[in-house]
Amino acid sequence: MRELGAATTATTAPIRVLVVDDSTVIRGLIARSLEADPAIKVVATAANGKMAIDEVARNEIEVVVLDIEMPVMDGMTALPQLLQARPGLQVIMASTLTLKGASISMKALSRGAADYVPKPSSTGEINSAADFKRELISKVKSWGAVARRRRGSAARQPGEAPSGPVARRFPAGPITLRAVPNLFRPDCIAIGSSTGGPQALFKVFQMMGKVTHLPVFVTQHMPATFTTILAEHLGQASGMPAAEAKDGEAAMPGRIYVAPGDFHMTIHAEGGRKVLHLDKNPPENFCRPAVDPMLRSLAKAYNGKVLAVILTGMGQDGLRGGQELTAAGGVIAAQDEATSVVWGMPGSVASSGLCSAVLPLSDIGPYVRKAISRMAA
Repeated sequence: MRELGAATTATTAPIRVLVVDDSTVIRGLIARSLEADPAIKVVATAANGKMAIDEVARNEIEVVVLDIEMPVMDGMTALPQLLQARPGLQVIMASTLTLKGASISMKALSRGAADYVPKPSSTGEINSAADFKRELISKVKSWGAVARRRRGSAARQPGEAPSGPVARRFPAGPITLRAVPNLFRPDCIAIGSSTGGPQALFKVFQMMGKVTHLPVFVTQHMPATFTTILAEHLGQASGMPAAEAKDGEAAMPGRIYVAPGDFHMTIHAEGGRKVLHLDKNPPENFCRPAVDPMLRSLAKAYNGKVLAVILTGMGQDGLRGGQELTAAGGVIAAQDEATSVVWGMPGSVASSGLCSAVLPLSDIGPYVRKAISRMAA
C-alpha cells in the first residue's frame, strides 16, 4: 500500500528514530530503509526493550519503531516505560502479518502506541517489499511531525502563539461548508480512514454509541488479518456486532461491516436488499481496500441517503467517491486538521467544499449520533 502526501515537519532537521528488533539483520534492514530518506535519521538501534529504554533516556528520540517479540524485555513490556521516559514520544509497533501480531498491535494502540507497521516475515521479503518501505517511511515522517507539534505545544505557555510556521498536511484554502439537504435522513453510515485511523475509529465509535437501525460501513487502509482484529475492537468500542464483510451477504441494520484487507468493499441494491461485494479490482489511490469505491457504490445503492465521515489519513482517498456521494444528496463530515495525524484525506474533501461539517475528533461521534437521532425521531 502506498500513501501520498507524507507530512512535512516544521523544521528541516531529520526526524530522530530508534529502531528496536532482536534480529541484527532485520534491525539493519529497517534502519537502512529509513535512512534512505534524507528527512529521517536513525539515531540508535537496540536489540531488546531494556536497551531501548536506555537509548531513549540518553538520546533525543522522536519516533521508535518497536518489535513485539524480543528476549530480555518484549515490546509490550517496554512500551509504557518508553512513553514514560520521554513524553511525546511516538511508538510504531512492528509486527508480523499474523493473527497474533495483529491482535498485539491493536492492544498496543489502546496502551499508547501511535501506530503499527506490518513487518515482512523474512529478510528477503523486506529487501523486496517496496510497499513496506514506503509505508514505514511515511508513518515515521507523519508521527515525527506529530511528536514535534506536541513538543512545541508543551513548551509554549497557555495562549502563546507557535514559534514558527506549522506545516499543513494538505494544501487547503478557505473551507466552505455545504448545507445539509432539506429533510436529509441517512439510511446508512460510511467511515473512511488511514494513518492514525484505528485510534480515531475507536474514539468515534465509543462516542457514537450503538446504532441499532442503520448499517455502518468502514474502510480503513489496513492489511488482511489486521482488519479482522480491527472489527473485533470496533465491536467492543461500540457495543454493536462487527465483523469483516463477506461477499454476497445482505447488509443488516445495527451491524458494522469492515472492508477486509486487500479487498475493495462495495454495496449494491439487489432485489430490495443491499448486498455487500468484495473484489480485487486494481488499487485506487494506491490502496486496496479504498474508500472511493465504497462511497461510489453507496451513493447509488442508497440513493444518496448516506452520512459519510472521513477521518485522518494521507492522500485523497474519499475525494472522488465523496463528489459522487454529495452529488446524489449525501452528507460528509470530516475530521479537522488540528486533531488529524495527517490532514490529507479529510483535508481533500474539506478543501473541495464537499463537507457539511469539519469537526475535532471528539465532536464527530456526537455529530453522527445527533444526525441519526433526528432520523429516528
